[in-house]
Amino acid sequence: MAQFNLIMDRTAILSEIWAFNEESLHMNGAESLVETMLASDVSICFANPGTSEMHFVAALDTHPEMRCILCLFEGGVTGAADGYARMSGNVAGTLLHLGPGFANGWANLHNARKGLSGILNVVGDHAGYHLKHDAPLQSDLDGVAGSISHWVRRATDGTMVSQLGADAIQAARGGQIATLILQADAAWGDGASDVQTASPTLPKHRPDAHRIVAAAGDLTKPGAALLVGGPALFGKGAELAGQIAARTGCRLLAPFFAPRIAFGDGAVKFEPLFYPSDLNAEFLRDFTRIVLVGEDPPVNFFAYPGKPSTPEPAGCAIDRLCYGDWDILATLQDLADAAGVDGSETIARIQPSIPDSQTGKLTAEGIGRGLAQSIPAGSILVNEAVTAGQGIWPFVNLAASHDRLNNTGGSIGQCLPNALGAATACPDRPVFAVSGDGSAMYQLQSLWTAARERMDITFVIIANRGYQILHHELEAQGAPKPGRNARAMFDIEDPLLDWISLAKGHGVVGERVETEQAFVEALNTAAASKGPYLIEAAI
Repeated sequence: MAQFNLIMDRTAILSEIWAFNEESLHMNGAESLVETMLASDVSICFANPGTSEMHFVAALDTHPEMRCILCLFEGGVTGAADGYARMSGNVAGTLLHLGPGFANGWANLHNARKGLSGILNVVGDHAGYHLKHDAPLQSDLDGVAGSISHWVRRATDGTMVSQLGADAIQAARGGQIATLILQADAAWGDGASDVQTASPTLPKHRPDAHRIVAAAGDLTKPGAALLVGGPALFGKGAELAGQIAARTGCRLLAPFFAPRIAFGDGAVKFEPLFYPSDLNAEFLRDFTRIVLVGEDPPVNFFAYPGKPSTPEPAGCAIDRLCYGDWDILATLQDLADAAGVDGSETIARIQPSIPDSQTGKLTAEGIGRGLAQSIPAGSILVNEAVTAGQGIWPFVNLAASHDRLNNTGGSIGQCLPNALGAATACPDRPVFAVSGDGSAMYQLQSLWTAARERMDITFVIIANRGYQILHHELEAQGAPKPGRNARAMFDIEDPLLDWISLAKGHGVVGERVETEQAFVEALNTAAASKGPYLIEAAI
């Protein structure tokens, strides 16, 4: 009898254990989404959550292997995700709150879309039964998301969340913006019994063999150029592009707003296009054919009265051999084979040239000289200095080897959050964010995130006291010189922005410099410091 009771006691205990295990294995929709993300190698979530996302937040909280980074504005969330995707090559996750939260992040999603960055947006929405009441934060979330996303789906039931998450990640792996709308009742409702995983990356499209052969032949003709984008601008892709140019004798071009491009000592030597339409037209004047691999045809940033929309000369043949979402690296390899590349080619490379400092008041050129002297090999420079950049980058291009991230879509406010994402993806590489003061004000809150996460980012804020690019654009449009109203809309001088106080208020140490020598010394101080450092460079 005692033995029978012992067996029954053990059976009861085991039943309780099994019941506990079944309960612990049970997942709601939000938990199934986090499990799906981790199983699909999405382990970063830049976030700015709200009430509708609380079950997803709770699910994230139980998975410490998912790194969550808070940004104090949604534009910082999406801009950081963009920078992370560019430098890691992996899908970046975001967490946003309803339609207004997504809308706040729209501008930097525009830049990410232009740069073909893979981003998974998880956006909370009201429970399905609550939608009919038109609550204050209810909006046309599907419409807002659809205006910038390649892929949009709505999860209305917990059991569908994991599969939708896997599908979204699969889309994002192809360089797309994927947005999963997670209704609150789908987040807290029962999840699927098994977690889905995004399928292995599907083969991308490649050009037909006869087009490859024709393009290889065209590149040997006078006036031919190869314009490349995406992964053709760094690493293996850049090497292949350099070999093709060396073998065929064509010119090797890069877009002005390249998402990521290698510069500096030993990098493959590209000829970047220009921002001003007149300079681009002059630069391309003698080209007869341009083969595009992973890049769109050149187009002027804006329309100007009496001028064409595209800068290539009349009669120049544009061969769009490989689109940006096709298999760029495989296309380059096929093109190299067709051109007869055999590894003996001498690739044109950047030869380093470090300038000496000059005395006197700081200028854009002085900022360029200072950065060229100071950046270590392997640095990442995030560029949002369009006007001052004309004086800065010619010097930095010849400095130590580095990667450059540019504003791909022209929506300003990309630089500071892009630097957050780059530092997250590459924590062992120094990051420099170079931005005009007007642009930096769009995403000022990114300084706080950099301080909280102890990121080694040097913020160089070019204090030229206004949106100087707009002065140039007003002149380019043929408008009169700026009067009282135009100046009031272009300049930010009354009152002056105090960037050192702004930085301190966000937990970042900074200093203001007005001479080239002081700028170099500030860069040295930043290099010796742990965590973020801000330099207000007054020019």
